[in-house]
Amino acid sequence: MTAQVLVVGSANADLVVPADRRPGGGETVLGGDTRILPGGKGANTAVAAARLGADVALVGAVGADGHGKLLLESLRESGVRTDLVRTVDRPTGAAYITVTPDGENSILVSPGANHALAPADIDDVAGVTGGFAGVRVLVASMEIPLPTVEHVLVSAAAAGVRTVLNLSPVAELAAEALAVLDVLLVNEHEAAWLLGEDAADPARLLELGPRSAVVTRGAHGAVVVTRDGTTEVPSPRVKVVDTTGAGDAFAGALAHALAGGAGLAAAARTAAQVAAVSVTRTGAQPSYPTADELG
Repeated sequence: MTAQVLVVGSANADLVVPADRRPGGGETVLGGDTRILPGGKGANTAVAAARLGADVALVGAVGADGHGKLLLESLRESGVRTDLVRTVDRPTGAAYITVTPDGENSILVSPGANHALAPADIDDVAGVTGGFAGVRVLVASMEIPLPTVEHVLVSAAAAGVRTVLNLSPVAELAAEALAVLDVLLVNEHEAAWLLGEDAADPARLLELGPRSAVVTRGAHGAVVVTRDGTTEVPSPRVKVVDTTGAGDAFAGALAHALAGGAGLAAAARTAAQVAAVSVTRTGAQPSYPTADELG
């Protein structure tokens, strides 16, 4: 039997540098000391869910290097099962992150080992888990090859698993994969990319194929879209320190709540609370709260 929440996605070492401002083209800007922290959209999502008490496993890939060891240790310490994480002959993925005093960040990702995760690996996972037996929610995210994302969504849906896709970084997904998707999770910029001129109407996201959608809006909370209409979900007011990984915190908390039987709007409210706590602390995974911290 596998975990109730199965996350398929990237694992990266985050190299975080504080700076007064981001450099322009051809410009050099001095920053503060570099910190190396565990990150990656898949690993972040899994850790966020595990810290809330979810039974969660990650499907991903790391290199046989120091960064890979850092990530595996962080995952295990947070309660994430790592037996489905492959070690491959490529460097562990890395994210180069600049954080400015307002807490905003800019990120350059070098996928490395994450790009070794192939559709065949998903078939192997299905074999190991007995066709995704016991999985209630599958969360996929980008930073891994697009064919792998599409394959796992179709395979999990065929097995009756509820599927959530955090489509970040945004990309054009095959219609077949969108059609089997239970929840499309995007931020407002990604929604605008998908909808173009229709970005002001998030309900149009359902025309792409998913059964429902959640659009995160930072400090303004989120919008939940279903066939029955839209629901505004507010975000608690907090002092922002670092927004790195906030979207992944939302995704992990959403998956945990859905796996526990919550409705989508209620799950999004919990997720907004978790994301708000995360931005009051530095880093991605180190910033995620436990269930006890939420009160």
